[in-house]
Amino acid sequence: MARHVLFICSQNRLRSPTAEQVFADWPGIETSSAGLNHDAENPVTPELLHWADIIFVVERAHRSKLSSRFKPHLGNARVVCLDIPDDYDFMDPDLVSLLKAKVPRHLPSH
Repeated sequence: MARHVLFICSQNRLRSPTAEQVFADWPGIETSSAGLNHDAENPVTPELLHWADIIFVVERAHRSKLSSRFKPHLGNARVVCLDIPDDYDFMDPDLVSLLKAKVPRHLPSH
């Protein structure tokens, strides 16, 4: 059964959509991404959080915001902070390298 992996940043324009795309073809997982800001491209919803088995936030501040706004909806999902600053464009090769270095150890092995 596929694990559901959700990537969260602020706006859902650069970092989390990049992560979603990088890991879209990873075996055994389905990916999605969302943003915590009210004007995010795809805002975080309780439904999306219920769907997720593993939630990756890109900054510590996102973990706090996620917890304070959506704690009842996090269920048993694991929340992992990637600690990636907002210094990258969409699909920036350095961002892709960082994601490939930080994310796979938290994913189910294939």
